[in-house]
Amino acid sequence: MTQHDRLLIIDFGSQVTQLIARRLRELNVYCEIHPFNRVTDAFLDDFAPRAIILSGGPASVVNPDAPRPPPSVFTRGLPVLGICYGQQVMMQMLGGAVEGGKISGGGGTAEFGRAYVTAAGDPLDLLAGWFDQGREQVWMSHGDHVSRLAPGFAVHGTSPNAPYAITADLARRFYAVQFHPEVHHTPNGKRLYENFVRAAGFAGDWTMGAYREDAIAKIRAQVGDAKVICALSGGVDSSVAAVLIHEAIGDQLTCVFVDHGLLRQGEAEQVVTMFRDHYNMALIHADESERFLTALDGVTDPEVKRKTIGRLFIDVFQKHATEVGGATFLAQGTLYPDVIESVSFSGGPSVTIKSHHNVGGLPEKMGLKLVEPLRELFKDEVRALGRELGLPDSFIGRHPFPGPGLAIRCPGEITREKLAILRAADAVYIDQIRRHGLYDEIWQAFVALLPVRTVGVMGDGRTYDYACALRAVTSVDGMTADYYPFTHEFLGETATRIINEVNGINRVTYDITSKPPGTIEWE
Repeated sequence: MTQHDRLLIIDFGSQVTQLIARRLRELNVYCEIHPFNRVTDAFLDDFAPRAIILSGGPASVVNPDAPRPPPSVFTRGLPVLGICYGQQVMMQMLGGAVEGGKISGGGGTAEFGRAYVTAAGDPLDLLAGWFDQGREQVWMSHGDHVSRLAPGFAVHGTSPNAPYAITADLARRFYAVQFHPEVHHTPNGKRLYENFVRAAGFAGDWTMGAYREDAIAKIRAQVGDAKVICALSGGVDSSVAAVLIHEAIGDQLTCVFVDHGLLRQGEAEQVVTMFRDHYNMALIHADESERFLTALDGVTDPEVKRKTIGRLFIDVFQKHATEVGGATFLAQGTLYPDVIESVSFSGGPSVTIKSHHNVGGLPEKMGLKLVEPLRELFKDEVRALGRELGLPDSFIGRHPFPGPGLAIRCPGEITREKLAILRAADAVYIDQIRRHGLYDEIWQAFVALLPVRTVGVMGDGRTYDYACALRAVTSVDGMTADYYPFTHEFLGETATRIINEVNGINRVTYDITSKPPGTIEWE
């Protein structure tokens, strides 16, 4: 990507650092995220950024071993924007002071959630388009706060618990905010980033077409003339990855669709037919359902489920890698939300939320090297790339379906009986959503079969069957989500159909938990 101006995001471990990159990509600015402990003076010389953003993070700058960027970040004459922890570390390194909050053992006031910032001081180009209606809603998430500005900085915005909510040193083009402009809950945050990159002189010439070209070049450089097998699930991610890799290396690619016995009703037939009808790629349909279900017999812990499924996937892929003539690479449609919830991105300091079967579930010595061209993209960006590649809407518009499938929608022990009940209920639910014309409004929808039986009455008789939970969410990137506001009429109609049409369920609930605090899937 050397033909594009680069923006460097130094990651201090925030769970939403990648959202900064998303905002910048929306502005057609090429950027990369790198953890603070890999950003050295030599790295900065080689990367040659036009501007730098310092992310948020969970650490406290008042601790002696708190993460810091190289001091030369502030001596290169580059525009720098500090976000939350990034503001605090900037102040401390440049001669200001930070007071610890209760979380870090100090007496300062923490601030989490929605807050409102009002303008202060002289007008600031960074804030063009802000405060037109008076105050601005922002999202705060900090335990510590700046207690004294570094020399050269002035205040340009305050909130009730953050007197230095927006600060700047105009002479050095240093800007710092205590809130997170990258998240959805700071509605005007995108404008702030737009003002920053404009001030830094970015041309805004990076597009998904450019990403496609760069990804193809990287795949060819990584793979050479070796053979690759692609883990194809039929979902958006693996389909886009397969088409992208096929465009890069052609017949060196073989797709492997694994039926692990945890698919939705009719899923295997639909995926195989759909892919063979649209693309002339080598495709292996591997029915390994008995192998997976036997290994999961009696397993209840969700982490063990994910890791077991991940291990078995690799065993299957290794077998077929040998059969196709010694493939040495495994391609996956891994996305950034999978990575950041499983392990720290690029070795950074973010906290693990849960292991994903294709990330945390991979054995250390798997025998195959990974090709993951979508690893730094969000779902909406993958869909944009799919359109760039010419994939049909039937591929691009599908709701996400997790690699572990129904295993993580069946909390507790997995049995064939419970899977059959779950498949039937899920089919009714999705049919209801399609009948009411709601499918494209919803990011993801599914049924979870709960590990509890409840007493009911049907036809004057007693029943003792399972309860299920309906889940439907709206989202932009999968990192945050809100429940879909179905009408009571829809929910009542759907519950009636499930209870009448599915043997084994006598109670239906609707999950109205957002993400966070919940995750989209139940396990």
